[in-house]
Amino acid sequence: MPRISTLRITRSHKIATAVLVAAGSVTAIAATGGPSEAQTSAVRPSVSVEPVAAAGIPTAKDAAEKAAEQKAAKDAAAKKAADRAAARKAAEQARSEKQAANRSTERKAVTPKKFADNLDGWIRESLDIMKKKNIPGSYEGLHRNIMRESSGNPNAVNDWDINARNGIPSKGLLQVIQPTFDAYHVKGTPKKLTDPVANITAAANYAADRYGSIDNVDSAY
Repeated sequence: MPRISTLRITRSHKIATAVLVAAGSVTAIAATGGPSEAQTSAVRPSVSVEPVAAAGIPTAKDAAEKAAEQKAAKDAAAKKAADRAAARKAAEQARSEKQAANRSTERKAVTPKKFADNLDGWIRESLDIMKKKNIPGSYEGLHRNIMRESSGNPNAVNDWDINARNGIPSKGLLQVIQPTFDAYHVKGTPKKLTDPVANITAAANYAADRYGSIDNVDSAY
């Protein structure tokens, strides 16, 4: 019996001691606050953190991006303005060239041809008008009849034939009477019977109507 009692006491003592030791360890851990901050940081992975702008304050990256956007917008606006200016300049140049061409055409159309103030020039000017009016006749036909009728004198007057006796004498290079001149006068020439060009074109117009062409006339007509 005494031996058993001693054994029980010894075992109980060991259990109590173990409990106290365990309790002391827990208290020590609680008192120190667990693992140190340095130990915790050592096991935590590192994370890269971008700078965050405070309310209303841009970061350097934001400022750079905004500056780049502003520059791009400014460059685009400058290019657009340059393109518009180039287009206006091209349009003005084209308009100026067109106006110059029109003025040149107008000058050519308005400026009359120069003809000599002599028989050759009168015939050539008459032929130019006759061509525009579709009146047939050649230089040879006009010249031949002029020399027969007036010898090339634009003021020649026949005062002896039947027309003269009737009070309407033949006059001019191709000896035309006034009624015939009035009826066959070619628009654009002077309305004067003895005007060289007006006389020739009126006579050629009359001959074309009656004989087909002044070239077909070889005698009084």
